[in-house]
Amino acid sequence: MRSNLFTSLLTLVPVLGNLALGYQVQTPPLDTDWTYSVGTDPWPEYPRPQLQRSQWQNLNGIWKWKKGSYAGEPIPHSHSFQQDILVPSCIESALSGVMQLNQTYSWYSTEFNVPQGYAQKGRRVLLNFEAVDHQATVYVNGDIVGTHTGGYWHFNFDITKYLNSNGTNTLHVFVFDPTDMQGYMNPVGKQTRTPSHIFYTPCTGIWQTVWLESVPETYINQLDIIADMSGQVNVTVGTPCGGSEPVSISVIDNHGKVVGSGKGVANRAFDFDVNSPDLWSPESPTLYNITVKLGEDTVTSYTGFRTLSIGEIDGVKRPLLNGEFIFQFGTLDQGFWPDGIYTPPNREAMVYDLKVLKDLGLNMLRKHIKVENALFYQACDQLGLLLIQDMPSMPLRTPDADQQADWERQIDILIQQHKNFPSIYTWVIYNEGWGQITDTGYPEFNITDRIRELDPTRFVDATTGWHDHGAGDWHDNHHYANPQCGTPFYSIQSTPYDHQRIAIQGEFGGIGHNVSADHLWKVNDAFLSINQTYEIDQDLDAYNYRGHLLLSELRDQIERYACSAAVWTQTTDVEGEVNGFLTYDRRIQRTDKKQWRSDIQALYDAAASRGGKAPKRRMAV
Repeated sequence: MRSNLFTSLLTLVPVLGNLALGYQVQTPPLDTDWTYSVGTDPWPEYPRPQLQRSQWQNLNGIWKWKKGSYAGEPIPHSHSFQQDILVPSCIESALSGVMQLNQTYSWYSTEFNVPQGYAQKGRRVLLNFEAVDHQATVYVNGDIVGTHTGGYWHFNFDITKYLNSNGTNTLHVFVFDPTDMQGYMNPVGKQTRTPSHIFYTPCTGIWQTVWLESVPETYINQLDIIADMSGQVNVTVGTPCGGSEPVSISVIDNHGKVVGSGKGVANRAFDFDVNSPDLWSPESPTLYNITVKLGEDTVTSYTGFRTLSIGEIDGVKRPLLNGEFIFQFGTLDQGFWPDGIYTPPNREAMVYDLKVLKDLGLNMLRKHIKVENALFYQACDQLGLLLIQDMPSMPLRTPDADQQADWERQIDILIQQHKNFPSIYTWVIYNEGWGQITDTGYPEFNITDRIRELDPTRFVDATTGWHDHGAGDWHDNHHYANPQCGTPFYSIQSTPYDHQRIAIQGEFGGIGHNVSADHLWKVNDAFLSINQTYEIDQDLDAYNYRGHLLLSELRDQIERYACSAAVWTQTTDVEGEVNGFLTYDRRIQRTDKKQWRSDIQALYDAAASRGGKAPKRRMAV
């Protein structure tokens, strides 16, 4: 727990002293260099950099936890909370201090004091959760303040009227998480209660930051910004009450100079111009700071000026960034950690993976059926990594009408909460048919239309891999190990290349290399599934040789056919999968840097020979 106000720290000391007894990191099946340095004060960063205020208090730290029993269970007595837990973390993870599997019902408890002035007349106190998997029911001082369903999305409650503003407040959270149990079709991605091969240990509970902020009675709760390559800025400043209060916005460069400003009213879009802005791209990820004012509320944010479009070059559909075709090459990025499962140990560890990719010359990644915290997307914005964002899949079953409707509700949330990040350039609906309805129609067509209503500025990949019926902007082939990108050959269950859409190799590569037990996930089922990896290379020389051949084949397809982008499997090993650039503990990098940099640069050069932008030579991060 922290506050940005020094005076409030003094009031928190007794509370921390009561809660910090007994926690210790458990021993995971595999650790990282960050595991035992996380401490009891995790994720101190402001959690929402695109809607930032000065008055906030972080509630991360050591809470109390106990197993729950059933839905609707009354709040347990305080003496029954006998176990400490680190928030944020997954209950299944070593970092949590609990490390227990298959906890369908759980209780959390902590105490907090409200800093002076937060709840004074004319101000409100918001309790924010960045993500709780899967359903959270929240109580303050014994009163229920609300319930939220969906394990990947941030949410908040106005808790002003429930507070003891001059004393200690008690917070309880009841969590329900069935993961992929029969009868449930929630967005889960790769999470499963029976981990094996490509499905992994699940994450339950409060896995991202919890925090308070103080806001005026009328405040900004949504900021939508579209900044294009011409310098036009389209802004909508949202408020909970839906009023039409005056708002003003300033765009500020890295030198602190105001380069553009506009005025309008809340909850209604308005435009203004910035003269000749520096554009955002992987080669030059320029960002501009933003200040927005509405009455007594002031928030800061940032944006990047860039435009995505589809063009035709020599008869081939191409994705254009700022009017130019740039070949996109990246990895399948799962976002799992041996010590934290879904929650990285800290920001440094999280960004380490991204810097490895950037250093090799990659300009893109595909965030694979998981959604990260806002600081991850900010890091991609800052480093210049284009990002394909998957919607987390339902389990490998067919949903009923109500389950499908709830999944589509959560797609809306994905778009609304992430459409301001410049790095995101494609939304993915379905991955390889998981949870996809195919026998009573093709819902991806209507979902694609809905996404374009919510965000007309990005591409839509309706079906990455299989069961493609022609929706969306991309034709997406999956094939291991060699690519089939925009080619006149394909393998089932992918489909023949569709010339009316952009060709992407949504997955390929996947070559594996076994390592010593020191770098493996020490769970028997994971050991037994290693040989299910698409290809096992016996040493690193063979791994890099095979990588060179596969990237050479991809380069040939760029030169000869219609390939515009490709996704290599994958950034890191995950549990029983041993086909990452990095081992699961991030201690071994398999890629020969000189070779892979050269081979990746050759992909960009090949695209340039087909009408693409001539790329700059790679610079190390």
